[in-house]
Amino acid sequence: MISLDSGSCLFPYHRIYDSSVNQYFLQLSYYRQINLYILLMSGFTQVHKGNSSAEFNLRAEEYQTVLQEFRQKLAGVSAHGSVAAVEKHRSRGKLLARERINLLVDAQTPFLELSTFAAYNQYDNAFPSAGIITGIGVVNGRECLIIANDATVKGGTYIRETIKKHVRAQEIARQNKLICIYLVDSGGIYLPEQANVFPDRFDFGRVFYNQARMSAEGIPQLSVVMGSCTAGGAYVPAMSDETIIVRNQGTIFIGGPPLVLAATGEEVTSEELGGAEMHTAISGVADHMAEDDVHALKLCRDIVAGLPIPEKQRLDIQPVREPLFPMEELAGLLPTDLKKPINAHAIIERLVDGSEFQEFKANYGKTLVTGFARIWGFPVGIIANNSFLTSESSLKGTHFIQLCVQRKVPLIFLQNITGFIVGKKYEHQGIVRDGAKLINAVANASVPKFTIVMGGSFGAGNYAMAGRAFDPHFLFMWPHARISVMGGEQAAGVLRSIGSNGSTGSLLDEFEEQSSAYYSSSRLWDDGIIEPADTRKVLAMAISVSLNRPFGEASYGVFRM
Repeated sequence: MISLDSGSCLFPYHRIYDSSVNQYFLQLSYYRQINLYILLMSGFTQVHKGNSSAEFNLRAEEYQTVLQEFRQKLAGVSAHGSVAAVEKHRSRGKLLARERINLLVDAQTPFLELSTFAAYNQYDNAFPSAGIITGIGVVNGRECLIIANDATVKGGTYIRETIKKHVRAQEIARQNKLICIYLVDSGGIYLPEQANVFPDRFDFGRVFYNQARMSAEGIPQLSVVMGSCTAGGAYVPAMSDETIIVRNQGTIFIGGPPLVLAATGEEVTSEELGGAEMHTAISGVADHMAEDDVHALKLCRDIVAGLPIPEKQRLDIQPVREPLFPMEELAGLLPTDLKKPINAHAIIERLVDGSEFQEFKANYGKTLVTGFARIWGFPVGIIANNSFLTSESSLKGTHFIQLCVQRKVPLIFLQNITGFIVGKKYEHQGIVRDGAKLINAVANASVPKFTIVMGGSFGAGNYAMAGRAFDPHFLFMWPHARISVMGGEQAAGVLRSIGSNGSTGSLLDEFEEQSSAYYSSSRLWDDGIIEPADTRKVLAMAISVSLNRPFGEASYGVFRM
């Protein structure tokens, strides 16, 4: 077990590289067991026994189909570009993007890949993972945000989702004060999509704006130029603290040889115009010259080793304990039909250390479950839906968030929410006012927030449970989860009630498609789809990453009474 002192890497499990699908998988390390009798006598919420009922077994069997589909799709989007593009890339002596990452990060440490399904089922699936790999890994003991262009996908060029993914990765680096490493191998903007990627606030220019802001905040940025770095993309290495470039492979220029010839009539080779020797000896744009990919990655690791370790948020971190129930049992607790309820307590028991959950206000506002626990030794406050939100559950959630903020305890939101309760009685009681209190508390919480969509995420309930608009540090979805303004059947009912002439059948089909986890992840409404059984590991990594910046103090607005 890795030491958990504040100066160490807190990532507590290791990575396996499966070359058949070019994907990193996470595997648990050894846990200490806990005595069940001690747990039940400790005053914590009593845990449920393992379930082997017919309903449990049926759900588990149905969910295996969901997982099989997820794994098949994951392998597809993780396999880089076409076979021909991969062969051409390798013929130039270059490593694939995920292979580069695998060499960059420390051995036997994980790499948490983000937004793997970006651009899925768009552009005729010609841009797997949007042609860019982003994620968090450990480099010489320091947690780093890594952004790697995949040149086997349309030459590493940028479409709308590529930019969104790149910018989101930079946001994560800024929010968590992570060293940011760019593995550059890109032809810049994908010209047929230029109108969708160039001029707006969060288009291509935002990449360089973020680099400037990160530099001002003292966040180290390193570039390793391992291929093309053209046009606006040339500013990525130029705005980094230190830049490495590979001899006879990496190039940096505003305009390539064809553009120079057309504009000036000057004939020049790529190496003469922007190669490694020129930039390290003449222009000074690059600082270090490498002989190949492996050498470049070693140089990058050496630079990271000399960077300072940031001030970390101190938490009371305890020894890790395994849940009493295996995470794999989650499959038997998750209905593929979201009209059926999910037992929030049973989910929590399989996520937290020792299955210990100190529930807060257990008998009040029961449609929301709140309480304290530990995940991989980290203290956490958990807020989980057991149904729609009422005035009582909204007030309960608000109270609990304030406690977590005061005690510097990270918050985990487990979403399965149809929204706020509706009706004349509840409007008269002030459900809008009480719901606003919860939304205010979520928005202004100064501790890290982590959101898992474990079922449905509908309407304003999405906001109140730390949806994307509320800037959680990370938001992940389970493969069967759904997100939309309301369920398809409810939307069809609303249209019928107002006399719409549209086809409710087609609307249902549209909602079915647009509310899926894959549709969401394709458009980067989340940070990725994960298997339920991996949730505990992913949350441990996310919490560890969030400690690289002190949490700060809360400042709330007006709570309407």
